[in-house]
Amino acid sequence: MKPLQPTVIDPKVISAEHPEDYFNTILSSVNDHIVRIGIMTEPYFWHLHPNSDETFLVLEGTLLIDLETGTIELQPGQLLTVPKNMRHRTRPGGERSVNLTIEHKQTETIMG
Repeated sequence: MKPLQPTVIDPKVISAEHPEDYFNTILSSVNDHIVRIGIMTEPYFWHLHPNSDETFLVLEGTLLIDLETGTIELQPGQLLTVPKNMRHRTRPGGERSVNLTIEHKQTETIMG
């Protein structure tokens, strides 16, 4: 069996190809985690993940992460991990935000 070859993924190209209000897809898998790209122009709903931390790395725009204790603002190049079981929501700080999200492959999402 021939080993898989690494694939170069360019988030800037993906961002440019998706002008819609919301886009979220898996870019890569790393052991038991996945890396997603999230593009948003409107807030995502309040939720929590009982079985996985969720890490955000901002690529474009500003990402606001609302927690029950306040809001954290991330600029391009900044990273934040929301611990499992912590209720949160994400929203763009301006017109559009593009970020990478890293979480367990089997992440559960509980709305509300």
